[in-house]
Amino acid sequence: MLDFTWKVFQQTGNIDTYLLFKEMEKENQEIPGGQEEELAQFDFPVS
Repeated sequence: MLDFTWKVFQQTGNIDTYLLFKEMEKENQEIPGGQEEELAQFDFPVS
């Protein structure tokens, strides 16, 4: 998702998109394992 947001910012130069990118980047750094691991847990719950 970060890649998509960055590409949108590159093409549009929209500051709101950049701020969204930075917010998402910060959240990914705060979560150990990143968002992908969290989403995988929803797809394959551990019993």
